[in-house]
Amino acid sequence: MIARPDALPGARAAACLTQFQQRPPLIHCLTNEVVQSLTANVLLALGASPAMVVEPQEAAQFSALADGLLINVGTLNALRAESMRAAVAAANRAGKPWTLDPVAVGALSYRTAFAKQLLDEKPAAIRGNASEIMALSGLLASGRGVDSGDDSLAALPAARELAQRSGAVVAVTGAVDYVTDGQRDWAIEGGSPLMTRVVGTGCALSAVVAAFCALPGDRLDNVATACRVMSHCGGLAARQAAGPGSFTPAFLDALYQLRGEDL
Repeated sequence: MIARPDALPGARAAACLTQFQQRPPLIHCLTNEVVQSLTANVLLALGASPAMVVEPQEAAQFSALADGLLINVGTLNALRAESMRAAVAAANRAGKPWTLDPVAVGALSYRTAFAKQLLDEKPAAIRGNASEIMALSGLLASGRGVDSGDDSLAALPAARELAQRSGAVVAVTGAVDYVTDGQRDWAIEGGSPLMTRVVGTGCALSAVVAAFCALPGDRLDNVATACRVMSHCGGLAARQAAGPGSFTPAFLDALYQLRGEDL
């Protein structure tokens, strides 16, 4: 039986969000083509600045300028992989944190091998569903494409092992999110099943994780706050929405109106 971690204290989340809003970061998003618009709008609603520079030479140049980098392998191809490797190398040289979103890793061999290679490049954070995190750690998982067939709490031991091996803070997301640095854990409740009926909320969360990784201080708290921000605003939006069509604008409004005391 896996013991459930404590919830992220609201005061810590509030402090992280306040710090974020005082100095919003510029985030370079090498993300999948399906979710680019929502990802950009989520970051903008929070006050951050998104950019999506994909040509390999420019990707490397821009990653050194940005405050953080997101690598999302959702629509991976050979040219995009070249851009991602160049961007990661440049971010590392410049001392900028980067976040890995291992979309559908475990279900497809090319992206699985690529994502595992990137683990050697020291991501600051990794954000995935239970099946993706289990597969990336080397365990058998029951994911089907981007859909997880595993429970987030069941994946927590794999997330801890992955964090210890990679040096990253690992967020495994689901009905309850769990964030770990391999030694310490936080649980984040909230959200809504309606969030799974809108394409890109998980990918957008990874961009928000990348943005919060740009903050100084305790990276475990920062990544957990990113999850808390998204789950809190997703829950608010779902209570107002009639369905997926009205959820997205309500979600963006909730992110835009969010203040530290709300957490």
